Amino acid sequence: MHWDHLIKNGTIATPSETYQANLYIKEGKISAISKTALEGTAEQETDARGQYILPGLIDVHVHSRDPGPTYKEDFFTSTQAAAAGGITTIFDMPNTTPPTRDAASYQAQVANLTPKAHVDFGLWGIALGPMNNAGLPELHDAGVIGIKYFWGYAVNKNTFQLTYNYEPGMTDVLPPLSDGEVYQIFQDVAKTGNVLAIHGEDSSLIQTLTEQVKKSGRDDYEALLDGRPNLAEEVTVQMGTAFSRASGAKLHVLHVTTAEAADAIRRAQAQGAPVSAETCPHYLFLSNEDYPTVGAVMKIYPPVKYKKDQQALWQAINDGTITIISSDHAPHTAEEKSGSLWKIPAGMPGTETMAPLMLNAVNEGKLSLQKLTALMSENPAKRFGIYPQKGSLEVGTDADITIVDLNKETTIKATNLHSKSKVTAYDGWHIKGVPVQTIVRGVTVMKNGEIVHGPIGHVVKPSK
Repeated sequence: MHWDHLIKNGTIATPSETYQANLYIKEGKISAISKTALEGTAEQETDARGQYILPGLIDVHVHSRDPGPTYKEDFFTSTQAAAAGGITTIFDMPNTTPPTRDAASYQAQVANLTPKAHVDFGLWGIALGPMNNAGLPELHDAGVIGIKYFWGYAVNKNTFQLTYNYEPGMTDVLPPLSDGEVYQIFQDVAKTGNVLAIHGEDSSLIQTLTEQVKKSGRDDYEALLDGRPNLAEEVTVQMGTAFSRASGAKLHVLHVTTAEAADAIRRAQAQGAPVSAETCPHYLFLSNEDYPTVGAVMKIYPPVKYKKDQQALWQAINDGTITIISSDHAPHTAEEKSGSLWKIPAGMPGTETMAPLMLNAVNEGKLSLQKLTALMSENPAKRFGIYPQKGSLEVGTDADITIVDLNKETTIKATNLHSKSKVTAYDGWHIKGVPVQTIVRGVTVMKNGEIVHGPIGHVVKPSK
């Protein structure tokens, strides 16, 4: 037998087992897995001695901004960043210009992104209420990975862009949807079978509280949290889980930040609601106490909260309430992130630093390597209907593989990021445990931190 690629002497780690074996790849698929050497030759060999072979990691929450404000990021650079961070598949968010709102815009986006993709990708579709409810079945049939609803935001009727600071009387703007209109989205998405993801913050509550805080003249991080309190996430998540239970919609709560939201999700799951949840490294490794050191770089929406919330999120990961880790990769320029905390945009790059931060947490004993493979590979693949094609190491599936070295140490440096944006809260952080090779359908895209292959990514669609 002649194989395209042999990975030998490594330790395979999946959510269910860890064992030493050789892995054989042919025509982009896993051809064989054997604890003893098989007879034959290979075009390429990788010696993974002392390293772990993981099912390719997946980032379900990436804002590549392409098309749109591509001076901040584009798909070429975002997928390079993903590959550099050991990610083999990303799901790109739909708040682009224009957004992925119907079958035609989905097809246009696939055509736009494929030539730039260093890793495989799925596309989120956007829910706009009455503006595109009728087209949700077509979006599903086209192949969206899921439907995202930005709860509480107004929408421009002409550009379909989100209006973040809505005021009554704005022209050509559809006001934030009523609760009944939101429930209609849940009902319509439930009929398609797609996952419905929500940004869970109550914008009306935030607007009122922020105005109160601003009148005081405060411009510090605690003022930001007073304007966007835990309550804003809690009430939206409570309503979302209730809507999920009543409609049958498969709800996915994005970037969970608070103990209260985690408790609400836990209760809903116990009651049988089809609800899943994710959180992000910035909520696991940062808190309000880091602001004096990190500064405005760490402004994210929803904002990083308190130590008690950080501890509650780790508990939710360990008890299975939160089953996915994502990056919420949202780049801005350094200039944009400089200024008043009220005025600068929220977000920072994250897809490249996510796996190193989580691997460092493995070394610190916060979770096992097997748990990490569940959170960042198998669970997202199963939740979004692409398992076992993605998220597994099984004969016949895509040869998406992340090789990691738990003993290798490095320092995160903003200047080394592959994203267009060099803004990160983790600049200077010392890390033990890094991805050393990213393999997408049998092709090595990243090795030892360097991108070694051009775009090869394909669009991924959930099984019907």
